[in-house]
Formats: sequence, structure tokens, C-alpha cells
Amino acid sequence: MQEFSFSTRIFFGEGALERLRRVKGRRVLIVTDRFMVQIGTIDKVMTYLTGCEVSIFDGVIPDPPIEVVAEGVKALAACQAEIVIAVGGGSTIDAAKAIRAIAKQTLCAEADHMECFAVPTTSGTGSEVTDYAVITDNARGLKYPLDSQALRPPVAILEPSLTASAPASVTADAGMDVLTHALEAYVSTNANDFSDAMCEKAVSLVFRFLPLAYQDGEDLLARTEMQNAACMAGLAFYSPGLGINHGLAHAVGGKFHIAHGRINAMLLPKVLAFNANLSHVVGGEYSLAAKKYQRIARIMDFPAATVRLGVANLISEIERLNQLMQIPPTLRAWGADLSKVREMRGELARAALADATYATNPRRATEEEAAVLIDQITG
Repeated sequence: MQEFSFSTRIFFGEGALERLRRVKGRRVLIVTDRFMVQIGTIDKVMTYLTGCEVSIFDGVIPDPPIEVVAEGVKALAACQAEIVIAVGGGSTIDAAKAIRAIAKQTLCAEADHMECFAVPTTSGTGSEVTDYAVITDNARGLKYPLDSQALRPPVAILEPSLTASAPASVTADAGMDVLTHALEAYVSTNANDFSDAMCEKAVSLVFRFLPLAYQDGEDLLARTEMQNAACMAGLAFYSPGLGINHGLAHAVGGKFHIAHGRINAMLLPKVLAFNANLSHVVGGEYSLAAKKYQRIARIMDFPAATVRLGVANLISEIERLNQLMQIPPTLRAWGADLSKVREMRGELARAALADATYATNPRRATEEEAAVLIDQITG
């Protein structure tokens, strides 16, 4: 038996922030980062919080560490918030989800009924609708994916105008994270008809609208469709899970402080080739993953008369997207210390295979095979 469900109410499109007007006369904690405060995004959000007692915790940083979450819990306790509103990218939403979950366990009984609104300002993680959050342990240089229903926000507000301020590089990294989510969930060992439908739609939206959003941040149609794609990919991978791409990204990105979407994008062509495993044909049949990649290529109207051609062209189009958006193909091009990468090769491979996201990858990998995937992006 399988299950596909989600309980988050999603308000989307221009004017979605109007949903906040229903929050009246409540104690609110806005969880965000200093950049969102500086550019006026928080002021814009606050105009919808009529009669509310609003406190702001703006201490979130990229790849939020445990210490930031602890500070957020203290801020929440100090203001006795009834509602947490996360305004920012995936790191901010992850931090807010963790803050709320810990507060519900450690604070007064009233905290158990605390509401949470997720208001994404980037289109990438889909964190606004998932049970997942990634928290960093800086002391060990590792990223930990948390998984609990207590993390899922009850309300997501997708206001495309809030993503217009995202720089082109952030738009690119976040958008490639969406594509990675969709393609990993699509070939997951737990994939199902419901998740496949959302994955297919998310992939088609990314290929069509990510280049437009990257080239013109004020294109609100492109911004709207990328928000929808990110949300759908988040809903899609909640049920079937992800794969080795994310396991490697958590390991390598955590150690070398590379933006999550960027390291996912660098790995994605190599992981697709690994999962497709075109050199391994049993009884004249390619792997299910390879055949599903061919289906995606057909949906996108890439040449895909054969499985081999479909996989090759899907990989080629992903590489083209990366090149268009100036995402470096290797760690060398990114500027990593290659001697350190090689020194940590085995450690990174073991961490990737121990990561929870690897469990549903369609192809099993040895430690050496995982290490070779790292070699392929080292340069």
C-alpha cells in the first residue's frame, strides 16, 4: 500500500498575500533574514498584518546551523507568538519549521496549537509544503535532513512578486533544485502515479520558464510558474523521496559551503547517467529509470526515438541549462580546493550513502561508485 497526501493549504498567484489579512489581533513572529528586512520585503508583509503584535527574528543565514534555530526558539518564547510566518528562501523556511517544531515540544501547552505560514521568496526547495528541513552542524561540516509531520506548514502563500528581488544566480540555483527534486522523485523506488504527474508538470515548467525568470527577474508570469513548479516538486518528492543526487549534494555542499541548488545542478547530469546505467541491459530491456528519463525527454519534445537517445538528450538539455545560467560544471571551475576534495573523497562518498535521501535511489551504489560521481564533478 502507498499513500499520497498533503495537508498544506496553498494560496498562489498575484495577490496571494491577501490571505494574511485574516490574521488579526494575534501575536506574530516573522522568521526571516537581514536581507529581506533591508530590501523592504518584511515591511510589505507587515502591511497585511492588521492589528497584530509583530516581532521579527532576522537571524537566519544560509544553511541554517543548529545555533540559529536555538536563537529562534528563544525569540519565539520571548514574544509568546501564536503564529510563525516564515518569509524567505528555503533556509529561512527550514529554520522556521524547526523553530516551531522545537517550541511545540519545549514551551507551554499553548505552543502546540501554534500556526505556521510559509511565504517563499525563492522558487526552489518546496519547503513550504514538505515535512523536511535541512539543518547544518557547522562543527562537523554536515547537513542533516529532518523528517517529521510536525515540520509541515499548515499554510503556504506563493506571492510571485516577492521572488522578483531574487538575484539571477539565486534564481538559477533554486530553479535547478526544483528540477533535481522532480527528476529524483520521478525515478524513486517509491514513485507512484500521483507523484509522477506532479514531477512531469514541474519538469515541463522548469524547462520553459526558468530561463525566462533568470533572464528577466521582473517577468511575473515566469516567476509565478516557477513558484508553482517548486511547490509541485515539493509535493511530489514528499511521498516517494529523493535519491543519491541529494545525498551527494548534502555531503559535498556541507563540507565546501556550496549553495544547495548549485551543487545539485552540477551533479545532476552525472547522476542521471549513473541511474540510467545504459551499459547494463537485461533481456534487451533498459532500466526503468532510463525508460522514465526517455519519457521525460518525449514530454519535452527532445529527440527520444530510443531510450539511449532520450537519456542523452535529457542530459544534454540539463547541461545546456547549466551553461546558460553560468553554473560551473566542476568544483575546479567553482573554485574549490581540489586537494581537499580528493583528500575527503571517501568520507564524502560514505556520508552520501548514509544520507536518508539515498534510500529511494533507483540504483544501488558502492562507496567507490559514489566517489566516482564526486570525481566526475571535481575537474
